[in-house]
Amino acid sequence: MKVIILGANHLSVSLALNLVEENNDVTLVNEDFDQFHDIQNVFDLRTIVGCGSHPETLKLADAENADMLIALSARDETNIIACRIAHTIFNIPTKIAQVTTRGYLEEQARLFGKDVIPIDVLVSPALSVAHNVGLLIKYPGALQIAEFAEGRLLMVCVAVRASGEFSGATVAAIKQSLADTPIHIAAVVHDETVSFAEDHTTIVGGDEVFFVASDKAVKQVMTLFGCDMSRLKNITIAGGGQIGAHLAELLQDHYSVKLLEPNAHRATMLAEHLDKVVVLRSSATNESVLFEENIARSDMMCAVTSDEEDNIMSALLCKHLGARQVLALINRPSYLDLVRLNHVNIDITLSPQQASLSELLCHVRKGDTVAVQALQRSEAEMIELVAHGDARTSHAVGRPLSRLHLPKGVVISLVVRGEQVLAADKDLVIESGDHVIVLVASKKHIPLVEKIFLVSATYS
Repeated sequence: MKVIILGANHLSVSLALNLVEENNDVTLVNEDFDQFHDIQNVFDLRTIVGCGSHPETLKLADAENADMLIALSARDETNIIACRIAHTIFNIPTKIAQVTTRGYLEEQARLFGKDVIPIDVLVSPALSVAHNVGLLIKYPGALQIAEFAEGRLLMVCVAVRASGEFSGATVAAIKQSLADTPIHIAAVVHDETVSFAEDHTTIVGGDEVFFVASDKAVKQVMTLFGCDMSRLKNITIAGGGQIGAHLAELLQDHYSVKLLEPNAHRATMLAEHLDKVVVLRSSATNESVLFEENIARSDMMCAVTSDEEDNIMSALLCKHLGARQVLALINRPSYLDLVRLNHVNIDITLSPQQASLSELLCHVRKGDTVAVQALQRSEAEMIELVAHGDARTSHAVGRPLSRLHLPKGVVISLVVRGEQVLAADKDLVIESGDHVIVLVASKKHIPLVEKIFLVSATYS
């Protein structure tokens, strides 16, 4: 597939590298040549210097032959105009655009569509990250969480407590204990090594476990791993940018929320807009303000500014002052490794880039891919695909799982059929419309998985 990506920020470069790794033809367009310096020398992709909303720039990027335009520049207007030009002049079939401005998002139903501004998929990283943080607050104790099958299934990563009922148990024993609850123990992190879980795998205190279960069963399973599931009530948000504002709006009806924003104009605007949130004009690294506001009563402090160093420092300070849990947004892999490998006292680290990347990948992959979620600290991905066709046109439909001929490193996790969540028994026959959750150890397996779930008029 031939893909043009606008922008050379963390997200666009990560997406470009993922697509190159999956053997796509990628051209990266950006106005600033300096941002291309390291990229061109290391990775097999084409770079074009120019404004992505100009027809001549898109022509240089061979837009006439492109299958997809993904506009991820820092300016919404550039992304929107680029999609219009891609549609009108170059007839690019699929247009994806990042849009962050609240006014555009509030009017998206009227603004973006085939008959108005032809954008096929609208992505908003701030909304994605805020939603993800909201899930982590809803399920206290989760280190990573992702939704599948419209929220009927959740993939959760938890730290196993030595006091938990499942500490010291094998995966086979856990499945037997939860025989009436469809669950898949996907992977285990032991001594910083991630491996697929097998029936004989023993889970011990200190391990991190990735599992998939129905939304109704998740809290029960987390409790059995030793998580403290007592409800969070008091939430403190550090940063009133797009992510902080969306998060406060998401939480204000269900939690007691305080938001710290150092910019006076921005703080005033947020206070007027968020009528149920206490907005304080301050940085979350101001120790005296944190004392005055009794940060020790905070059940969760979320450091979500655009400055990851500030997020790390404010999270550490609030944890030191007694906050029950702290979360920090961190983009740079080197910083994430520094925090995780050195056991820095931050409960949850979240990469905004990874959250947005997962959302974008599901629109780029072949077949009916609904969701993609990378497992933290691993190359592995959890992918949700919808099966279509019949035994004549599909490699999957009408066949039991044992006959799908999956390679080593690919595992069917669970299957959602209507409102039912089905265990991936080897005799389970895939039906058209099933949502199949697949765990893939390496990107090299993705083309085969896509092929299995593609509908082909010639396959029989």
